[in-house]
Amino acid sequence: MTTARPERFASLDMFRGATIFLMIVVNTAGAGGAFTQLQHAPWIGFTLADLIYPTFLFAVGNAMSFALTRPMAEHVFLRRVFKRAALIFLLGVLMYWFPFLTHQADGSWIAKPFVVTRLTGVLQRIALCYLLGALLARYLRPSHLLIAAIGLVVAHWAILVGLSPTGEAFGRYRNAGTLFDLWLIGLEHLYKKDHGFDPEGLLGTLPATANVIAGYLTGLAIQRWGKHGATVGKLAAIGAALVVVALLFAPVLPVAKKLWTGSFVALTVGLDLILLGATLWLVEVRGVTLGRSFLQMLGRNPLAIYLFSELLVVVLELVHVDGEGLYTWVGLNAFQPIAPGPVGSLLCALVYTLVCCAFGWVLDRKGIILKV
Repeated sequence: MTTARPERFASLDMFRGATIFLMIVVNTAGAGGAFTQLQHAPWIGFTLADLIYPTFLFAVGNAMSFALTRPMAEHVFLRRVFKRAALIFLLGVLMYWFPFLTHQADGSWIAKPFVVTRLTGVLQRIALCYLLGALLARYLRPSHLLIAAIGLVVAHWAILVGLSPTGEAFGRYRNAGTLFDLWLIGLEHLYKKDHGFDPEGLLGTLPATANVIAGYLTGLAIQRWGKHGATVGKLAAIGAALVVVALLFAPVLPVAKKLWTGSFVALTVGLDLILLGATLWLVEVRGVTLGRSFLQMLGRNPLAIYLFSELLVVVLELVHVDGEGLYTWVGLNAFQPIAPGPVGSLLCALVYTLVCCAFGWVLDRKGIILKV
C-alpha cells in the first residue's frame, strides 16, 4: 500500500522564498546607512529586520511538516537528521572562516587561523534548532509538541533570570547565556563585533527552536484545515493573540532579538502567522499568480542562495578600490550619487539581491538543488 504524499502549498514555498529575498536585502545594505526598519534593533526593541531570521526558522518548520510526515524507519530518520544538522553547522563555520586568508596592513596575505574563526552563527543556530525541532516532532504528539515549545521558552527565561548575576539577566555581557558561551566556546570563537556577546549564542537555541516548532505545527494545521478562507481566519486570530501576549509580557520579559526572549518568540510567531495567512489567502484562495514562479524558485534553493550571497560580498570586499572594498565603493560611487542616504543603500542591496536571485535561477534551470 502506497501512502499519499502530503499536498504541497504554493503559498508556503513562496513564503520561504520571500523570506530569503528579504534576508539578503537586510544583510547587504549598501553604503549610505540603511533605513531604521532594515537595521536590527540595537538591543531591546523590534524592527522589520528582526523579523527575518525567526521567519526563516518558522519556514524551516513548515518544510519539516511535509518531510517528517512521510513513513521512515527510525534509523534512517536519525541518520538523515543528524547528518543534515552536522553539514549545515559545518557550512556555517566554513562560511565564517572563508576566504581562509587575511589581509595584512602591509598588503600581504596570510592564512586565517581557525582559532579566531566564529563557531556560532546563523547557519549554526539553524542546524541546532532543526536538530532539536526534528527530534521533538518525531517523538511527540502535536499537543505535546506545543507544550514542549512553551517549555523551551520558559526554560530560557528561567535560566536568564535565575543564573545571571543580579541585574544582568537582560544585559549584554554578563547574562547567563553570554557567560556560558565565554566558558564553553571562548571569546575568540564568538561574534567579533559585540566584543564577547554573541547574538547566536548557544542558550538562544532553546527559544529559537520554538519558532521552528511553531512553523511545523502551522504546516500540519494548514494541511489539515485546507485552502480555505476559514484557515486564513484561524491563522490571523492565533497570530493576533500571540502579538497581544508578547506586548503584555514585554514589561517583564523585554522583546529582544539578540537575546531571543520569549516575548520575541511570541511576537515573531504571531506576525508570521498573520503574514502566512495573508499569503495563503492571496495565493491559495484568490489564485494570485504574480511573482509565484520567482518566489518558488527562491524557496526551492534557499541554502545555496544564502551562502552565495554571504560569500560573494566577502569576495567583493577583498578587492580594494580607492581604499574601499569593492561592494562599499560601488555603493558610494554608483548608488549614492543617484539617491543619497538610505534610498541609495536600499537600491544597492536590491540590485545585489537580484544578482543572487539570478544565481538561484541558473541553479534552478539546471536542476541543481543544494540538499544536505
